Amino acid sequence: MLSPFRRFSAVPDSTGLYDGSHEHDACGVAFVATLRGEPGHDIVELALTALRNLDHRGAVGADPDTGDGAGVLVQVPDAFLRGVVDFPLPTRGRYVVGMVFLPDDDAGEAAARRRIGELAGEEGLAVLGWREVPVAPELLGAGARGCMPRFRQVFLAAATGLVAGVELDRLAWCLRRRAEREVGVYFPSLSCRTLVYKGMLTTGQLEPFFADLSDRRFASELAIVHSRFSTNTFPSWPLAHPYRLIAHNGEINTVKGNRNWMRAREGSLVSEVIPGDLGRLLPVCTPGGSDSASFDEVVELLHLGGRSLPHAVLMMIPEAWENTRRWTRRGGRSTSSTGCAWSRGTVRRRSRSRTGR
Repeated sequence: MLSPFRRFSAVPDSTGLYDGSHEHDACGVAFVATLRGEPGHDIVELALTALRNLDHRGAVGADPDTGDGAGVLVQVPDAFLRGVVDFPLPTRGRYVVGMVFLPDDDAGEAAARRRIGELAGEEGLAVLGWREVPVAPELLGAGARGCMPRFRQVFLAAATGLVAGVELDRLAWCLRRRAEREVGVYFPSLSCRTLVYKGMLTTGQLEPFFADLSDRRFASELAIVHSRFSTNTFPSWPLAHPYRLIAHNGEINTVKGNRNWMRAREGSLVSEVIPGDLGRLLPVCTPGGSDSASFDEVVELLHLGGRSLPHAVLMMIPEAWENTRRWTRRGGRSTSSTGCAWSRGTVRRRSRSRTGR
């Protein structure tokens, strides 16, 4: 099965002096949040303004209308979604919504949607319906359009109807992992808590490309935005940030070792909260992903495996330990010069580490 990181990207095969395994990115990150206790479209507007102000942190190629990547993570905009779908939704927190990148042909899309429905049933979920996401491809350059997927949102609930919150996200995570491996599609997000809009865009293209972001009903208490600069790399729809939990700036200098450590530990993984045989969800780090994508996948495993998100992130981003006797080096932790914003829809933080450069 073709990896979604290759299907929806302009990345060529490794040839000559080019080796895709050495790709890194260095980017711009910002987040906005309110403490007033209620979501608003103004938070989304402020985040998109911050994103446009990060234009200098992103990049384009010879085609100025093909960006390295831009995106936004928000809370699930419940009121907006209820207004744009023609099927009933359960109460907030009891349904999952996912942004999906599907093949850009009718037969491929139909086959992918059918198989996602079958996998959902196997993972204890039921498909409530699909929505076509309105986009404006005429804004994009030839490079971005040439590998552009179809954009759909899928809505799911537990087959029993009794699962909500992080327990529901665990079921959705299992479905997403299998669908990306077995069907070759890509989910920027699939959660009852957060929703991600992203792509092979410039900072100024994100909002006009995704018309949803301009709707006054589209509200959130928080938003994380990201502008990608793919250092010595090729742009890609899936490799834009934010990912499912994090938006990252920096290069993970130890990424190959980190992935090898994670691969070595997969045989001993067990979980009391993630249902079923974990073997169907492996490898943890998807081949073809960037350093940031792999980082997000491991944070997600730690969090959905039972740890709080702050705990999971602190396991991945060590405190600065140089000249601190009580700290010792431990294999497998990320070593980089980095800024990382992260959120599960209720908690949002920013972490920094300068342990490697």
